[in-house]
Amino acid sequence: MINTVAIFAKVHDPRCQGVATDLIEWLDQRGCRILVESHLARHIGSNRGVSDQEIREQATLVVVLGGDGTLISVARLLSGGRIPVLGVNLGSLGFLTEVTVDEMHSVLEQCLSCPPRVTERMMLDVVVTRDQAELCRCQVLNDAVINKGAIARIIELETTVNGQFLTTFKADGLIISTPTGSTGYSMSAGGPIVQPLMHCIVLTPICPHTLTNRPIVLSDQSVVKVTVKSSFDEKVYLTMDGQVGVELQEGDHIEIRQSSDQTLLVTSTEKDYFAILRTKLKWGER
Repeated sequence: MINTVAIFAKVHDPRCQGVATDLIEWLDQRGCRILVESHLARHIGSNRGVSDQEIREQATLVVVLGGDGTLISVARLLSGGRIPVLGVNLGSLGFLTEVTVDEMHSVLEQCLSCPPRVTERMMLDVVVTRDQAELCRCQVLNDAVINKGAIARIIELETTVNGQFLTTFKADGLIISTPTGSTGYSMSAGGPIVQPLMHCIVLTPICPHTLTNRPIVLSDQSVVKVTVKSSFDEKVYLTMDGQVGVELQEGDHIEIRQSSDQTLLVTSTEKDYFAILRTKLKWGER
């Protein structure tokens, strides 16, 4: 049963304060317990601010006001909690934040009256090791991207799948994405669009030196290991979900596998995935 609603928002969006204040008042009128993320609470002058840990422990629904990037950061924060997340887009339609501000109240009304329709989105565990010691660990909903500095030469990334050698990508970088992330950077680099409820891992090289290096879709049971092989003077980075980054060195290993955690997204009964694709990618328009 939905009775405790937490609210996150993109606080720097000028529309945030009005929408968040309106949402709190609307939920109050329906007897909901409301938890406001601490940064948002300070921004709107609310005394309901709580820590992220309290939200993880107490919320039965999370509402994210913003765009896809805001929702992705919240998904990482809540990973493992199995809390349904409703994304409300403050701007144009998003792939993840598919509910508009005008639709927000009607969708929430449905969530409060009966169990919401939820889709489970696959996540990836990413671990970086250096000299046999763990350097960092992160979960991602969209992708992990290895790329070079602005003027660095092509980098070499030795890649194995379940211990079997795949290839050494000689490219500007490599994108390892979930189906959810297939419509992000991976698609821009020529990767396939994958239905988000599928379970698989997509490898997409960025501007490969060998034109026959093409994107490949792997089983969700695959363990992908990438080793930075080339020597370089410029910097190379691993960026996770476009928000968390670490600088890499020659010899570093990046291991990626399906996470045991998933992100639960509340979906609108008024929209389907293909309608969102057509709208976002302007399919059928001249």
